[in-house]
Amino acid sequence: MDKRLFMGALFKFILGFFIVGALLFISAGSFEYWNGWLFMGLLFIPMFIAGVVMMVKNPDLLRRRLNAKEGEKEQKQVIAFSGIMFLVGFIVAGLNYRFGIIDIPVYIVVIASIIFLIAYVLYAEVLRENTFLSRTIEVSENQKVVDKGLYGIVRHPMYAATIILFLSMPLILGSLISFVIFLVYPIIIAKRIKNEEAVLEKDLQGYSEYKKKVKYKIIPFVW
Repeated sequence: MDKRLFMGALFKFILGFFIVGALLFISAGSFEYWNGWLFMGLLFIPMFIAGVVMMVKNPDLLRRRLNAKEGEKEQKQVIAFSGIMFLVGFIVAGLNYRFGIIDIPVYIVVIASIIFLIAYVLYAEVLRENTFLSRTIEVSENQKVVDKGLYGIVRHPMYAATIILFLSMPLILGSLISFVIFLVYPIIIAKRIKNEEAVLEKDLQGYSEYKKKVKYKIIPFVW
């Protein structure tokens, strides 16, 4: 086992847990914010399991997923906007609980939780199908175009999964206002995809032909 990789992954996991928890519960003003605990469990338990699986079966994939040093200028802006979206969305969700601004029925929270888990499964399948996936826009050595499975349906199944994940988050947290804030994410992703495809067409052999074969980016027959 790569101890440095393990410690790096564990550190980022723990850091993420405490940052998200702080944003939610400090703004909520209470640890009785049950939507916050539900969300933390749905987010971090599968994340921990996925990290362990990658550590054992594909440490190179885990290493790529942990690398957040983006080289593309446009993508640094995308990451910044995404960070602001999460920051504001989580704080607003906590404030919504504290002041009881808008209550969401429990059944909507339950449905959102189920959708979130389904999206997590799709995300895991994308990682299984494409072991070259990185958090940054880059073309790795010996990387090949993946055109089977979910990649045979849309060109960016990972982003499709993350859109579902992120739009279900504010509903799990019980905040319609946060949901409106998170609606900016598809716009952010559209900007990221435009730049990413330009890089892939230039640097990844066969990607131009793949674009002709699989016409839709995120949603079949729509986008």
